[in-house]
Amino acid sequence: MPPPEGLAGRIGALAGTGVRDLHGAGGQHGWRHYRVTLADGRQAFAKVADTSTRAAFDAEARGLRWLAGAVAVPVPDVLGWDDRALVHSWIPPGRADIGAAGAFGQELARMHAAGADSFGAPWPGFIASLPLDNTSCPADAGWAGWYAERRVLPYLRRAADAGTLGPADVRLVETVTGRISELAGPREPPSRIHGDCWSGNVLWSKGRGWLIDPAAHGGHRETDLAMLALFGAPHLEHIIRAYARAAPLPDGWRARVPLHQLHPLLVHVCLFGAAYRDGVVAAARAALSA
Repeated sequence: MPPPEGLAGRIGALAGTGVRDLHGAGGQHGWRHYRVTLADGRQAFAKVADTSTRAAFDAEARGLRWLAGAVAVPVPDVLGWDDRALVHSWIPPGRADIGAAGAFGQELARMHAAGADSFGAPWPGFIASLPLDNTSCPADAGWAGWYAERRVLPYLRRAADAGTLGPADVRLVETVTGRISELAGPREPPSRIHGDCWSGNVLWSKGRGWLIDPAAHGGHRETDLAMLALFGAPHLEHIIRAYARAAPLPDGWRARVPLHQLHPLLVHVCLFGAAYRDGVVAAARAALSA
């Protein structure tokens, strides 16, 4: 399918130069993706919506720039965005090997260590096509209550309203949030996290792992590690070992992985339906048993 009329001009205006070539590169969550060759020869990536999506693109662009400020894990350069399109530099495909995994683990630890002023972020968030409540919570108030109120309960209510989780499922997850303070482990200051760090949002290129599509905010560093485990990042144990050498993890962190996976699993129930219901139930039970 040819690109919509006027799209090259829109992308060129955002990138600050003309567009030499434009090819479809799939899509996701209702957005179309394009590989772009700019007039000056640079390769770029464009994410395009049919209707106004400014809040989502604004969250993604600001998140990428905030993560870049850590000068740790590489992210693409944001070239520009508006209510219908976001344009950033193209990441040439590579492969994940043990060396790249180790480098990524060390860089992820440095990114987390760059920190945040609070839990949350100073912009409205998005995860995939769903709004994400980034209302800030002071660092000294702790992560546990913020996670329950801003990450777990909104998607639990949404899934319950849609009928994809039943009353018993809801009560189970509410038991987790009711015990969140004792389940969350030692208190830590806010880390600078990607927030949706599943394996598909890590691109391997030039011997490094690059982060794309963030739901970036000040959060708990174990969240990113749990997301890497959720759908099987390549060479995960090499990533974890390198991370732990750079920034030792507190005792019991592996037992808390299901707690951190509860939010993304609830998001998947909201996006894709009851196929992820069993994952939510299993994570909630594992969190409680830990």
